Amino acid sequence: MRTGRGAAAGGLVLALLASGAGTWATDTWPFDGRDRYCWGAWEQDSGPGILGDEAFGGDDGRSRTATGSAPTADTRRGECRLTVSSHDRYGDGDEKRQRTTVTVKYGPAPASVGDRVGWLGGYLGDRAMPLPDGLPGVADGHHGLLVLPKRCDTRDGRPTAVTLDAREQAEADAVLARVPDLGGSRAVAELLVAAANKGMESAGCAGAEPLLVSGPVPTLPERAETFARGGACRIPGLDIEGDLDKETALRVQYQVGAVNDELQSCSVRIGRSLRLGERSDQQLFDAVMVREPRLTALLDGADDGRASGRPPGGTLGKGWRGTGVSGKGYALVRAGCAGRPTAFLTFGTSTGSADEYFATFSNAVARRLGCAPVAPGADDRGSGR
Repeated sequence: MRTGRGAAAGGLVLALLASGAGTWATDTWPFDGRDRYCWGAWEQDSGPGILGDEAFGGDDGRSRTATGSAPTADTRRGECRLTVSSHDRYGDGDEKRQRTTVTVKYGPAPASVGDRVGWLGGYLGDRAMPLPDGLPGVADGHHGLLVLPKRCDTRDGRPTAVTLDAREQAEADAVLARVPDLGGSRAVAELLVAAANKGMESAGCAGAEPLLVSGPVPTLPERAETFARGGACRIPGLDIEGDLDKETALRVQYQVGAVNDELQSCSVRIGRSLRLGERSDQQLFDAVMVREPRLTALLDGADDGRASGRPPGGTLGKGWRGTGVSGKGYALVRAGCAGRPTAFLTFGTSTGSADEYFATFSNAVARRLGCAPVAPGADDRGSGR
């Protein structure tokens, strides 16, 4: 039995270990005063709102925890999940709870064609804007994607990417779905790049200098709008309302996304109807053009070199230029455009007019970039419009 100074020292060590037990799960040394999350990439109160006090929507029962495993040189895959919870307890016994979950994944794109197109399009479409400083990726206020340098490619040559997705747990009595608030698109970009740097370090492919977010994060060219006339996303001929019933057509919303030489996107949604009990907007389709080399590399092998006009086998119809593939709710075409490899993809609800929307979008973008049409003309598609 120890006595005196030795016993006191031993008790102090045990007390310190006990007080720090909660922080070991977040990969931080318990004596530095701040928790770390996501393989040690993110530090408490380091800037992005989700890591500070403003992340908590309630004043009672606050907690921030992280779980997951970092990538390694052998696995080249990793995942982290940060959960921020709080609640407000009122005098009448009612409670209002908040639970925000941020999931980060490190690894290659999905293997199957449909999953890969939907996966990539899901980050490139809607309100996503390019990352600053030439970083090959995109972000909005609650999700993002970053393609890592070639030195991090998998052994079979596929690029490795880091993705971030945030979700807000819905209240049982909530009328509308809540949108997670991580602190804005710049905060998302910073979180994404920090996780990428730590992931590359863990996987053994970090460069001499870490990736940085220093320049301004681009903003959307315009807010979502409903236009009484003209094409969706300001694209002539992209007529959506004409294919819908009158009541649904009045709820159509268009979001013009990025419009530059590397990326262009157009998102079309059916606005939610509280009268019909809809808590969120319905995606009709997203159409995207991408020419950024590392982003397009994520699609390598997806079309398997199949000529766009060769039926059947899930390829697009006759008259499309380049190679391509389509399936239920998605399509991909890859073609040269003004001397550069270019990918056009669409995903969303499968409708009878989906091919026509995609063709109109693709040809309009090709025309803007100064290259030949990608899709067949209206007469070739059998449409009189």
